[in-house]
Amino acid sequence: MIDPAERVEGCHRRGERDAQPPNADAPCRWAWLGRVAYGTALARQRALLEARAAGAIPDSLLLLEHPPVLTLGRRGSRDDVLVSEAELAARGIAVYETNRGGLVTYHGPGQLVAYPIADIRSLTGGDVVRYVWGLEESVIRVLADLGIVAGRDPRHRGVWVGNAKIAALGVAISRGVTMHGIALNLQPDLDHFGLIHPCGIHDRGVTSVAAVLGHPLDQAAVATALAQAFGSVFGRRMVYDPAALESVPLSNPVSDS
Repeated sequence: MIDPAERVEGCHRRGERDAQPPNADAPCRWAWLGRVAYGTALARQRALLEARAAGAIPDSLLLLEHPPVLTLGRRGSRDDVLVSEAELAARGIAVYETNRGGLVTYHGPGQLVAYPIADIRSLTGGDVVRYVWGLEESVIRVLADLGIVAGRDPRHRGVWVGNAKIAALGVAISRGVTMHGIALNLQPDLDHFGLIHPCGIHDRGVTSVAAVLGHPLDQAAVATALAQAFGSVFGRRMVYDPAALESVPLSNPVSDS
């Protein structure tokens, strides 16, 4: 079920629909921030969401990677985590319960994470399904440019190469503003996905761009391509501005320790 007031979870309708917003070519600030602790990125998202909801800033897109971390969405269950908390701690892997839709997922080095902080009404006219489709479409276009044929699955959200998921998606919407987003596996340690049932799916695999192509990629370059694809899909004029995105004060930073 889709709850446009708060979050997106469960399956959603599929369709080749235009994600262009009513006010195309509005600015969207974006930045590649490198490796950022999950708690710090979560606090950054919350601060930007408050500023966007107040109309103090335009839409924003954070692109980054995390140290190893597991996150559970609102429907997430510890039953989908296959090792003990003690073992996770010994591996240096933090666990977070979040307000995004979906189940359990892994983030870590080599995975490109995109967090749009955007007014859903101006972005898609308030259409949450179109927003989810647009996030998937942005990744599909980037992968196509890399020579990878990817697509959607009729039952499971995200982006797939054959029967293997290459990008996971989970979003939340609060006060009409999006947060969380999509995680594209560029060259993460795929063994870490064996610690969980990714997104609660037991019968499908996980892959990465490096596994498909046979070589790693420059993560910052792919981040730039994803920002450009996001702008093309959603009709946003992308403005690279890391200083502005990092200048919004964090009210309650969260520690990963």
